Formats: sequence, C-alpha cells, structure tokens
Amino acid sequence: MQWPRRGGDLLLWMLVGLPLAAALPRLGMPEARVESALSWLGHASGILALALMLLAAAVSLRVPGSDRPFGGLTRLWRVHHWLGYWAFILVMVHVLALALAALPVSLEAAVALLVPPPVQVAFWLGWLAWLALVIFLAPTFGFFGRPHYQRWKRLHLVSAVALLLALAHALPLAGERWPWIMLGFAGLSAVAWRKLLAERLGRRSYRVEAVHRLARDVVELELAPEDRPLIHEAGQFVYLTPRDGTLQAGCGEEHPYTLASAPQASHLRIGIKDLGDASHALQTVAPGSCVELEGPYGGFLPQHPPRRNVLWLGGGIGITPFVSAARGFAQGAATDGRPHLIYLCDAPERAYYLEELSRIAKAQGDFTVTPHYYRHAGAMSEAFLRQHCPDYREREVYLCGPPAMSAHLVRLLRDHGVPAARIHSEVFDFL
Repeated sequence: MQWPRRGGDLLLWMLVGLPLAAALPRLGMPEARVESALSWLGHASGILALALMLLAAAVSLRVPGSDRPFGGLTRLWRVHHWLGYWAFILVMVHVLALALAALPVSLEAAVALLVPPPVQVAFWLGWLAWLALVIFLAPTFGFFGRPHYQRWKRLHLVSAVALLLALAHALPLAGERWPWIMLGFAGLSAVAWRKLLAERLGRRSYRVEAVHRLARDVVELELAPEDRPLIHEAGQFVYLTPRDGTLQAGCGEEHPYTLASAPQASHLRIGIKDLGDASHALQTVAPGSCVELEGPYGGFLPQHPPRRNVLWLGGGIGITPFVSAARGFAQGAATDGRPHLIYLCDAPERAYYLEELSRIAKAQGDFTVTPHYYRHAGAMSEAFLRQHCPDYREREVYLCGPPAMSAHLVRLLRDHGVPAARIHSEVFDFL
C-alpha cells in the first residue's frame, strides 16, 4: 500500500475523490445515529467503488509513455490491481452498510434492499455489475488457482460489461452525473482501445532477421523494422506478438520481453528464455517470419545522470536490461554513475552474455563487470558484495532477475544498511 508517491498517483487520488466531492452537497454528513452513519458509509463506499473501477480501466490504456508518471508499466499494473481490489472490497461494504442501515426500520426493509422488486431495474443492474466484477476478478485474486495468462486476458473482456452495468446502476441514482460521464468515458475508451484498436493501430511490424542461440534454453532474436523503427531506452520492454504460423504455441499471443539492444538501435535484440509454452515455441521461431511489437514501456534504468554511483545486479534472463545499457556504452553512451554490474548465474556456461559484457567493460574505464557463480560461491553474500564492490552501501542499486533471486537480494541489501528508497527492481508478474 505504498504506491501513491509519484506524479500520476496524485492525479489518481484526485480523480477517485472527485465523484464523492461532487455528491457531498446532496449526500451531506452523517447524523449521530448508527443507521445514519451506515447509510452514509453505504452511499460513499458505492461512489468510491465505481470511481476505482473506472480508473482501473483507464490506467489499462497502455499507450507508450503513459506509464512514466506512475514509475513504469510494471508498477502501473500493480496500481491497476490495487484499484480493482479495493473497488471489489468497497462494493461489498456498499451493499452490507446499506442493508444494515435499513435493519432498524425492519428486517423486511433490509431484505427488500438486498432483493428489490423487479421494477427497480437500477438496483438489479447493480447486482449484475457485481456478478460481472466477481467473474473477471476471481482469477486475478487466485480464488481458483493461478490462471492461464491468455485466458485471464480474454476474461478481462467481462470488465467492459461490468463497467457498463455499474454506470447504468449509478447514473439514474446520481445527483451530479458529470463526474461519472467523464470517468466513464475515460475507462470505457481505454477498454475500447486495448480490445478493439490497439492491435491494428498501436503495433509495429518487424521481421526476424536472425535467431542467435545463447544457451540450450535461451535465444536472442534480432529484429529488423518493416516500417517505422521503434526507439527505446535502456531497460525498457515491449509486448511481442509472433505471426509465425508454424509455431507450436503462442502465435498471435502477446507477451512482454525486455529489449537487449543498444538504445536508439534500428535493429532490435530481445533475449528470450524458455519459461513457458510461448517462450518455448520462440526458441525455434523461423528467421524471416513477422512479429509485431507494442511499446516501449518502463523506466527501470534512469535516463538522466544519477546523483550516486550505481550497482547493477542481474541474473537469468533479467540480465537483458543491463546488456542493453552496456551495448549503449559500446555505441558511445556516457557511463554515468560508474556502473558496477554483478552478473549472477549458476555456473560459467550459464553466463551467456558475460564475454560480450567483459569486452565492453575492458573498453570502458568506468564500467565494471563481476561474475558470481552460485555453484561455486553459493547464494550472494554480503562478504562477496563487500569484496568486489566495497562502496555498495553508498550506491543506487538496480536489480533484475528471477523472483526468488530478487527477494534474496533485497533482503540482503536491506539487512546490511541499504535504504529501500535506493533499491530498484523489476519483475514481470502482472497477474
């Protein structure tokens, strides 16, 4: 619950409170009676729930650059998840509080509020909106186990139905309708862009020029633009949709991958590890086949000179944002912050980018690369950090890798005096 700390977050908080502020003259303040307080809570929670639902839809727009005010797309998806979660909780508070407020009148009045007569269409639309909300949020919250990524995305189409039903429930009962029209337009427009227009208007076509085998289960795709090249910064990622009909899985499905090419490069490079059906299929994607890219997204690595020297900790396929930055150094980008990269892997044969990175470091006096092999040295330790990067406590730290590795490194750094504000990590876990 610590996400409200960037510029975009302030705007979200203002928009969340806007419908409630507009309703206050009519809603008033609760009287010093329990039923009055419950009635006020029921109405206020319903207003806030719908505002959160609409804003959760609006932040799913995913236009490149729109994620920057929120700290990057991976963090924006966490904000999206947070908004949806609290919308669901407040809907439940809305129903329960209004029912309890009616109890002092009679039990029949409370039941009638929960199960209204058929003629009260607006109330039944509210229940249908709740049902749609449960249907598309249940997999997100793991009520039935972890969902399949593509099925989870398709199920999110139900969110548009939930939004329409919720608006149809609220508008006839609202005094001030303009906040709902404004937020409803933003939320439904974002859904329409993502589900109907983004595939045709938001993607760029590339051709697989080469497939470089880096390890048994890792390839690097080299992509050439078919039309306008995509310009990116180090540490950014794209959604890649292959169009190779011979693939065993994943054709036509989009998945996020970090760019490993030098910033501003016209030919893009993407490292892909075999971690699932789609990434497994891409290990044998045909050179000459087409892919579509949407992005770039993210702001993991700083694009301005850092105030401190930096420490990079990369492991597994999470090494790719640092490879992108290093390739930028080789093309003449400034090595601001005297970056020290510690490359974590199981064994030397798994350090598939080490030779290239070491060569770049040798040519760049202010860039250092240190390998760390788990089979030889065990898990990363403070002693290893202190030996190879004595001033690590004073540096800005960026880490990227498997979730377990990232969690261990964050604990290690925090336990040895690195403030949380100077530890930056990125993990693709959008569900």
